[in-house]
Amino acid sequence: MMSEFLEPFERMLEDVATPAAVRAVEQGGSTDAMWAAFAESGFLDALAPEDRGGAGLPLAEVQPLWMALGRHAVPLPVGETMIARALLTEAPGGPVALAIAAPGQAVVVPCGLVAAHILVEADDALHLAPATGAPTGVPASLAARLQWDALPAAVAPAPEGGLRALAAVLRAALIAGAAERATAMTAAYAGERVQFGKPIGRQQALQQQMAVMAEEMVAARIASQLGCAGAFPPGLAAAATAKSVASKAAARIAATAHAVHGAIGISEEHDLQLFTRRLHEWRLADGSETYWNRLLGAARLDDEGGSVDFVRERLPG
Repeated sequence: MMSEFLEPFERMLEDVATPAAVRAVEQGGSTDAMWAAFAESGFLDALAPEDRGGAGLPLAEVQPLWMALGRHAVPLPVGETMIARALLTEAPGGPVALAIAAPGQAVVVPCGLVAAHILVEADDALHLAPATGAPTGVPASLAARLQWDALPAAVAPAPEGGLRALAAVLRAALIAGAAERATAMTAAYAGERVQFGKPIGRQQALQQQMAVMAEEMVAARIASQLGCAGAFPPGLAAAATAKSVASKAAARIAATAHAVHGAIGISEEHDLQLFTRRLHEWRLADGSETYWNRLLGAARLDDEGGSVDFVRERLPG
């Protein structure tokens, strides 16, 4: 079932989310054509229930699609819009980003600069606010700094566990996808780059670094799959595990990728930076590994059962 949806989704991404198209959006170009492809595909309603015209897919089947978004560095809030359409009876047209904030509180929202609306959680309710944010100052970032003195009327109750848990499993999947792409690019470069008469990938020290990089990539993917293995919305323990493991892996994978590539990897012309910049941004978005580890630790301490039972019962959501 997964491949049935993933293969056409990947083909669409290969057509509309090329590195050149991603750069064009980051440089202020129009997102209309790229967004139209997603809107016409029907994938935006993957999580929406069937009685509202959606596909009603479980999280486990949408997770590979989110990973594909990360593998292609898609510069639009596609996964966020899927979540919004699942939560709202009447979802707006156009891309929707996600935020957790209170009136008067400034927040940084990934893809806020290219969103038409922001779905904001405040006071146990969801509010649909206009996306009128300012750039964060980070070069090429599409995140926006937003603040609302007063939020519009609530459009729905907050999901069980809050919007942040859903955002966390989305970020974990995006990280896992970008990690796969960065690892593949690094392995290919190590096999092509020749120093002292042989590819640098034959150096034992570099092989060890890349082996650890591959381990982190697999850990991020497994954690993301675990976070999406249960019901919609995910449980706190599952979301915390997915995001904490993926966020930790993101930093190491980005560091190793740039260590192997050297100076060329940070150049604007090289595609690697499209993925490593997002790894760092998604690592911090919706709580870093420290934030989620604290929540996970508190949940374990509050549980009177043993650790094995906690893992078996709570982590699958």
